[in-house]
Amino acid sequence: MNYGFVKVAAAIPSLKVADCDYNEKQIENLIIQAEGRGVEIICFPELCMTGYTCGDLFAQQLLIDNCENALFKLLDFTRSLNIISIVGMPVQMNATLLNAAVVIQGGKILGVVPKTFLPNYKEFYEKRWFTSSLCHADATTHLCAQTVAVSRNIVFHTLQTSFGVELCEDLWAPIPPSSGLALKGAEIIFNLSATNEVISKHQYLCSLIAQQSARCIAGYVYSSCGFGESTQDLVYAGNGMIYENGTLLARSERFCLEEQLVISEIDTERLRTERRVNTTFSESIRMQKTESVVDINCQQTVLQEDAPLTRYVDPHPFVPGGKALDERCDEIFAIQVCGLAKRIVHTSAQTVVVGISGGLDSTLALLVCVKTMDKLNRSRKDIVGVTMPGFGTTGRTYNNAMSLMESLGVTIKEISIKDACVQHFKDIDHDIDVHDVTYENAQARERTQILMDVANQTGGFVIGTGDLSELALGWATYNADHMSNYGVNCSIPKTLVRHLVAWVANTIVDDESRKTLLDIVDTPISPELIPADENGNIKQKTEDLVGPYELHDFFLYNFLRFGFHPAKIYYLALHAFASSEQYDEDIIKKWLTTFCRRFFSQQFKRSCLPDGPKVGSISLSPRGDWRMPSDASAAAWINECAAIK
Repeated sequence: MNYGFVKVAAAIPSLKVADCDYNEKQIENLIIQAEGRGVEIICFPELCMTGYTCGDLFAQQLLIDNCENALFKLLDFTRSLNIISIVGMPVQMNATLLNAAVVIQGGKILGVVPKTFLPNYKEFYEKRWFTSSLCHADATTHLCAQTVAVSRNIVFHTLQTSFGVELCEDLWAPIPPSSGLALKGAEIIFNLSATNEVISKHQYLCSLIAQQSARCIAGYVYSSCGFGESTQDLVYAGNGMIYENGTLLARSERFCLEEQLVISEIDTERLRTERRVNTTFSESIRMQKTESVVDINCQQTVLQEDAPLTRYVDPHPFVPGGKALDERCDEIFAIQVCGLAKRIVHTSAQTVVVGISGGLDSTLALLVCVKTMDKLNRSRKDIVGVTMPGFGTTGRTYNNAMSLMESLGVTIKEISIKDACVQHFKDIDHDIDVHDVTYENAQARERTQILMDVANQTGGFVIGTGDLSELALGWATYNADHMSNYGVNCSIPKTLVRHLVAWVANTIVDDESRKTLLDIVDTPISPELIPADENGNIKQKTEDLVGPYELHDFFLYNFLRFGFHPAKIYYLALHAFASSEQYDEDIIKKWLTTFCRRFFSQQFKRSCLPDGPKVGSISLSPRGDWRMPSDASAAAWINECAAIK
């Protein structure tokens, strides 16, 4: 199984203007390199067989004939190959000359796609030599002794995907041909281009490709000519870029003097999922005017099972790198604060009550409360922070909870749950030395009861602290930490919570609070419901019990965002975490199985979640993003996990 990945390449060959034999040999060389690396479809630049900058030589019949002879050679060369190649060349048709893309495979021409929008302004004079596809109805022509379809509306079909082709300026039009091709089923668009370089143009071009691939929910492979084109007036940098739904997967080196082959994999399964979910896409299909489309079936391309995945798979999909992380934290924190502010104003709450354990989640919730009160010009004393030491509370978390509340200036309440739990164990006849689920959950429910009652006392409401990762795994006690009046962290994954707290520590709070926050960031994640070890250290570590959160967040993102099979998630995880060497195949399989089992079995907790703000593309709110029956069977997912080898 290739899990929907289609390996594609943007090729930038060396070139000599008007030397078709030389150019054809360079194209052959890159095709054979790509074939050896498992590429299924390779795209070359616009007019790469002749050179884009031939000028009035395009009016010379010798150049046109030499180009067709070179195509004969290329067809013969590819006769034993399954790779699909897309090359640019001038094609004669009805006494006109087309600037066209010729799609070939196995020695045959599959189709010819002519350029639609011919630039004829500033440095461009294409209408001097070429005719637009708009001047021709869909038809056939003879090329290299073959009768081939000629149309701007061709969708090519392989067993793995469907693709379309447009050329350079077509992308810059208000409604690019690729928009129509995508609505007719093309999942990947190939663009043969000859864009010259001027100041700031490249940045705009990248934005254009990213937006078009996102708008079409498609892969977009862009290949533009480079070194070897005439520099009489213009310079061509050799841009090879591969995008997928707005995201850059791979790119060439600009202004390189050597040939280049840019390879990556486009995830067509992911694109299909995005299109199915996006109802605007389906409505656009319905609105599309009925225009004929030429469907051409390609031969099966050879899939190399051992061909490595070359595209980057982010092991931490919720956590961007570099400066983008600070920007994301700033935006998320603002969303949390704005949501809570509205709820406070709407309810005319006198206070907000939050349980403070000294852990990451309750810390983030407290920081949101503090910023919200500041924004509302209210006293921080209207925040009631309640720390509730129990049998497993350690000195480190207790001291951090107290220090943080003191430095932030909130109202502090300390209420031990030990005596109440001891009495409760007597009431239900439970042995206090048996540290089972009853022992743990009784403490969690006692804490929630205290918070709810304090909220009643103070005319406020309880702030939920549970995060998205805990909700996905059901790592919450039903009607305890599972419950609140407003859950500010409900759509923030655990891997991002840590960064948010660190970001607040380094940007917003005073030095004393910063010191405490950074120690909280370094504290092991634990519910602290089991007594500490003999040295007073945390004994019950969450990740030892349910697995590493960075794995579970990776599973969660790919499971919910794209609806991937467990087998594909496993395949992606192996690739994403390969460099860290932290998780071997058995570990990933073990925790993926745990994720699938817990995700299904714990849905009943998510079916009655309190309100809370959505901050990202993944949410488990039963009123919005995730509506699933609590008694759905996990059998198919568990069985697939078991079958992974």
